Amino acid sequence: MTAEADSSGLSEARRAIAAARRVVVKIGSSALTSLKGGLDTARLDLLADAVEARMRAGSDVVVVSSGAIGAGIAPLGLTSRPRDLATKQAAASVGQLALAHAWGTSFARYHRTVGQVLLSADDFARREHHRNAQRTLDRLRSLGAVAVVNENDTVATEEIRFGDNDRLAALVAHLIGADALVLLSDVAGLYDGDPRKGAATLIPEVRSSADLDGVIAGSGGALGTGGMASKLSAARLAADAGVPVLLAAASSAATALTTGTVGTAFAARPVRLSARKFWVRHAADSRGALLIDDGAVQAVAHRRRSLLAAGIVGVRGRFYGGDVVDLVAPDSRVVARGVVEYDSTELAGMLGRSTAELPDTMQRPVIHADDLVKV
Repeated sequence: MTAEADSSGLSEARRAIAAARRVVVKIGSSALTSLKGGLDTARLDLLADAVEARMRAGSDVVVVSSGAIGAGIAPLGLTSRPRDLATKQAAASVGQLALAHAWGTSFARYHRTVGQVLLSADDFARREHHRNAQRTLDRLRSLGAVAVVNENDTVATEEIRFGDNDRLAALVAHLIGADALVLLSDVAGLYDGDPRKGAATLIPEVRSSADLDGVIAGSGGALGTGGMASKLSAARLAADAGVPVLLAAASSAATALTTGTVGTAFAARPVRLSARKFWVRHAADSRGALLIDDGAVQAVAHRRRSLLAAGIVGVRGRFYGGDVVDLVAPDSRVVARGVVEYDSTELAGMLGRSTAELPDTMQRPVIHADDLVKV
């Protein structure tokens, strides 16, 4: 027996997922909708059954539901997922009503109330919005209601780039302090190749990036925008927040939400990022970029030092002190992000200068080590 498994043979991640008191369950578009028929209420009912069983077992569950755009395709007479933004938003405006009604009707079988929570990327980037969303979700939970979260597709464009709400689900897991994230879609787990194109082997456990060597992650299908690449990104994001992740087929939802013995389990990182560093890395919008030299790359990305003006060779964008900016290496890689101390106009006169050469009011680090995070 290793440190990763007990006498039951379950890994630490799977035990944590099975025992989690607060769970985020993300359900993909393909599990809820079809191009011809819109919402599949029978499949939605089975998913609601699994969520209700987990709640009755003592867990708090927040549902992140994709499917708004997919649910609007058939009622609008469309034959495929729209490509242009205006039609996507129109489909979402129709589909969100249908989706919320379907979840409400399904959970009403258990005399459970559903609350719809529509979020955008801006709600995570702005601290005040972040706190408001957190309070809403916590209050719904305390009142015994089921929070069904979706991206506010009708006015926001970020969800279309997020990838079928996988990233949103991971951010929600961090927002509510979840103990586990379960991603349910049309695939049984992570494979070392595309199982639709031939022989591929399921990877049951991902304990570190080494377990992903040789894995080829594809994009989404006809109804969704995510795909395996999006799910891997979401799993890494959740791991940074200290949240283990289970990736499984929606058809196995009952097992996934009881024993957790299906799909692929992703271990959480041993030491979770602080709330501030998590926000800097994953939630905050980058307002610009600092181009840094090789010495600065070594200092901030490998030795966890503060960024000084002497290591900056260029500034991109217009930003202000307190904004988050990217740090770009000479080979154009973004190597870190951080909260900058100065406005972009101030920095223009500081580039390449040592601390001793600067006025007393500009001798603070450009980005302090405590506000820097490697990406």
